[in-house]
Amino acid sequence: MISACANATAPSARACEAAPATEDAVLRNRIIVCLASDYDFDPTGKHHIMRELARTNRVLWVNYHGSRRPKLTGADVTKSLRTLLRAAQGCRPVNESLTHFTPLVIPGVFSRGLRAINRALLRAQIRVRLRDRAGVKPSAPVQVWSFAPDVGFLRGALNEEAFIYYCVDEFGAFEGYDAEAIRRQERELLASADVVFASSEPLADARRAIRPDIHLARHGVEYAHFARAWRGPWPTPADLKDIDGCVFGFFGLIGDWVDVELIAETARLRPQHHFVLLGECRADTGSLRKLSNVRLLGRKPYADLPAYCARFCAGILPFRCNDLTRNVNPIKLREYLAAGLPVISTPMPETERYAPHVRIATDPPSFAAACDAVAATRTRADAERISRRVAEEDWSGVVRRLCRVVVEALNRRASGVAVTATFEAMPAGSLTRSTAVRSSAASGISVTAES
Repeated sequence: MISACANATAPSARACEAAPATEDAVLRNRIIVCLASDYDFDPTGKHHIMRELARTNRVLWVNYHGSRRPKLTGADVTKSLRTLLRAAQGCRPVNESLTHFTPLVIPGVFSRGLRAINRALLRAQIRVRLRDRAGVKPSAPVQVWSFAPDVGFLRGALNEEAFIYYCVDEFGAFEGYDAEAIRRQERELLASADVVFASSEPLADARRAIRPDIHLARHGVEYAHFARAWRGPWPTPADLKDIDGCVFGFFGLIGDWVDVELIAETARLRPQHHFVLLGECRADTGSLRKLSNVRLLGRKPYADLPAYCARFCAGILPFRCNDLTRNVNPIKLREYLAAGLPVISTPMPETERYAPHVRIATDPPSFAAACDAVAATRTRADAERISRRVAEEDWSGVVRRLCRVVVEALNRRASGVAVTATFEAMPAGSLTRSTAVRSSAASGISVTAES
């Protein structure tokens, strides 16, 4: 076991002034820098969290694309060109308090020298954007909220009053990523961040040995938006009007984690049922396009999703079973439920919590049987009961809880409370034990760990 001790010096006057009151646990008048995937992607938990925070703060969303080294493939070349085009566009405001931009960085680098270059590049570009868009002085403190695991090199580069790491995926399990390098970088960030959140219990458990104080912060749902599906009535979307019978629906990015063959085989077993997938396709969906009872309709506006849900009999989560999906907490799970839809899912710890509204299926025959059971039993009364199951999980409440944790961390720093931590060996197959040094020049707090 490794023990860590902390010595705290008296906080600066600025730190004392910066710490907000805990009465309503809402962050106000902060400058927040968010490091996440492209803002223009389908709405994720990152979007909802930052939009909530932008109600009372100014948010600069950095479209961070440095985690993966591109290959000489048509898809990667196209993506790289698109990144360069977005970088040339500069800041793109979403509203008065939320702006996003794409920085120029060297992607997929992990050597000390190149990371130093990326640190300088990112720091300079973020500071310029803050100054130009929000009039923020270079010396002004900011909060950094990172949803990327490999940006620990930015720690201390932005005069941050707090550095928050929000773990939402097992990034080392993504195809095309350097798994060992990503995990090594994440260990550094886990050890140095002021606050760490994880969106699923498996993600939190795998990191608890490095960060015993990790906070489990499951996703929320924009409840009022999706509950409109069962409150209706809704006109049937034009591209579904010719379908009779039950429709089993999916929306979101169709990546390599989606089990395309499971959908295809289930559709072959149940030709009387229809399977509709909404979203950008990045996986090989050739087997689905050959089936008359499967439709791939592309991305749909977020505002239109309740209308499609109103026509669905159930929402489906046909994910492959691997390290990535075992750790995931699908945001669409709660969106389906809020829309009053029962869910048919492959096994995942976070979906199993919602039984009996979620039916677990492990192969095409059990998936087909679950579809039959939903088709035979679903009623309008069921829809309201299912929806009420997640009525208290709205994003506004989730973000209030996140803010409470951050506020408490700021107040501890302002009061000069010492920090202690205990580091234990990681369980087999997860992140390994790491010697860590955590420091904060702004607060005078340092935490060291020794073997």
